[in-house]
Amino acid sequence: MQLSSLLALALAAVAARACPDEDHDHAHAHSHENSRRAFPQTHLTPPSRPLEWGDVNIIHTTDSHGWLLGHQKSSFPEPNYSGDFGDFASFVAHMKQIAEEKDVDLLLVDSGDLHDGTGLSDGFPPGGVDAHESNKFILDLPYDVMAIGNHELYIYANTLDMYKNFAPKRNGRYLSSNVNITVLNEHGEVVSVPVGQRFAKFKTRKGRKVTSLGVLFDFTGNDVNTTVQKVEDMVKERWFIDAIKDEPDFFLLAGHMPVRQDNWPTVFNAVRAVHPETPIMILGGHTHIRDCLQLDGRSIALESGRYMETVGWLSAKLEQPQGHSHGSPKNITFTRRYLDPNRVTYEYHTRRSNFSFDTFDGSRITKGLLDLAKRFDLSALFGTAPQDYTISQAPFPSNGSLLSLFAAEAMPYSLTLNNTRAAVPNIMITNSGSQRFDLYAGPFSKNDQLTASPFADSFLYIADVPFAVANQVLPALNNAGANERRSLAESEEELYARGEVEMRYMHWLEEMDRRSHGAERRAAQNATLGYVTHDDCPGVGDDTLHAPLPFFSSPDFIGSTPPNVTDDTPVDLVFVDFIETQLIQTVNSLQTAKTYTTADVKSYTDVLSNAVLGLYAEKFWN
Repeated sequence: MQLSSLLALALAAVAARACPDEDHDHAHAHSHENSRRAFPQTHLTPPSRPLEWGDVNIIHTTDSHGWLLGHQKSSFPEPNYSGDFGDFASFVAHMKQIAEEKDVDLLLVDSGDLHDGTGLSDGFPPGGVDAHESNKFILDLPYDVMAIGNHELYIYANTLDMYKNFAPKRNGRYLSSNVNITVLNEHGEVVSVPVGQRFAKFKTRKGRKVTSLGVLFDFTGNDVNTTVQKVEDMVKERWFIDAIKDEPDFFLLAGHMPVRQDNWPTVFNAVRAVHPETPIMILGGHTHIRDCLQLDGRSIALESGRYMETVGWLSAKLEQPQGHSHGSPKNITFTRRYLDPNRVTYEYHTRRSNFSFDTFDGSRITKGLLDLAKRFDLSALFGTAPQDYTISQAPFPSNGSLLSLFAAEAMPYSLTLNNTRAAVPNIMITNSGSQRFDLYAGPFSKNDQLTASPFADSFLYIADVPFAVANQVLPALNNAGANERRSLAESEEELYARGEVEMRYMHWLEEMDRRSHGAERRAAQNATLGYVTHDDCPGVGDDTLHAPLPFFSSPDFIGSTPPNVTDDTPVDLVFVDFIETQLIQTVNSLQTAKTYTTADVKSYTDVLSNAVLGLYAEKFWN
């Protein structure tokens, strides 16, 4: 994010409201530009049609991961998601007003993962707690229900912060149905208690009775002194049976669990066994995709993307028409929509102009976020990226691939900087999942580094490996045989249980490009790049129509360019600590001269993986 320029723009926007209302056009400069909160100055496609309202309507967010200042790079699809959390707050306020005018219910729901993703959450100074400051802005919004995510559980200090400082401010609406934290009670005794509440029962503005849960998938990567109960065991608990016993007007099942290929049917079936006809609305998350399905005609399950790239909309017409026939209740008419979170979208659906859109609270939140970015020094510049480098929009290897940049250029420079082993020939290997987000042309700041390459992994090495052996390790890791493929499938299940979602998200992008005839759609040049969703709910889900993002697959492991040496030359085999066990097994499978163990592994450098791009940028992008 170009935070210094954002700060100037936003402060100007907060201060200046003197110009008369007028519709805005992002396509060209304007004499009132400094008084208008419309950045980046890029043409944005408006929504294709108004939202369909029902008796009950829901605005849904999930997997925001600290992306509260929006996406502020100018390369598409980033401008689609350029609205910040202050803009979102203004949107919610106006939508609440519209709901009152229509005399219908509107709820705001979040399905978890507030931590780990940008400098706002992760750029805190030493001694701080991840997302402690950024979460204060989330507390400013009138969420009716929030569910815990797995990223709230990787580090006990983060979970404790949610338990002590976040959940109590949500007045019983921060839900952790199957997640506990171990703490000391007022008597100094060790107890295991829910991080939030197990369930919530409340009435909507229109008096509808709601029973709500906040369920986490069967996550195994949680820190010590936190507990995640399996979903199949949760539904057998006495508290669960008691919570669902009385029939509400509808069940609102929020949770950090994808709407397909997971355990929502377990929860759904437990409710249906008691209430076969009560409306059920499921708000899921975790796999970072846009998705929707219906488990029966009186239920719907919605998942609303990631990183504030999607705001979900759900509506239900629950009121039965007068004189309907007795017998089996009719199917409920549901609608869903995936909104691109930007000001064009927000202003279109709230019928506001760019001068009447901002609320006082929305502007205050934007200013507060920019102040926090300044306090965390997130605009500190490493250099200026000469072009876009993406994870899956460019082939690997290629000049436009972030994985190529990281493995072939950045690692060899940054890891040998001030390193006594720099003169020893080496092969460097890391996992492609080490890169989490695309790197775009323009200023490359502290925030961009935390966003693109957030993991603080260390680099290890095995000395004196014959080049002929070392040079086979990367291909062997990427080309597992039949037995290894079976274990790889088991490994993928294990990785998913530990919270890894990149496999599912990448498969979704690949399918999107294939099913949407991506090459032809992009060649037509009649739509900007963005998400093109295919789900299992009626009608078109995307609010704004786009051409799909290009997709190119990449290997699980990536490496540096091998040195030009003879086969018997001893080299340093350098690798990220995350893959140590797998790499040692692979080296031993390729030769019999020596059995390598962890005793042969040493630390290669003090440089961590999240510092590699910054060091490279300081040297080559200035």
